[in-house]
Amino acid sequence: MNEPGDPLAPWTDRLLRLGPDIPPDDARRFVHDLYVQAQADSDEERAEADFEREE
Repeated sequence: MNEPGDPLAPWTDRLLRLGPDIPPDDARRFVHDLYVQAQADSDEERAEADFEREE
């Protein structure tokens, strides 16, 4: 399931250690969704900072 260079693998493994009853596919989807949302939040913050600098 974990491929070399997969940035989500360590976090998926960590979640599975914390909740051993979580199905691996659910853990992977959760970590993926969390990662995507964190990236979107970071991009939004960066865009706001760029906008404020330009003003």
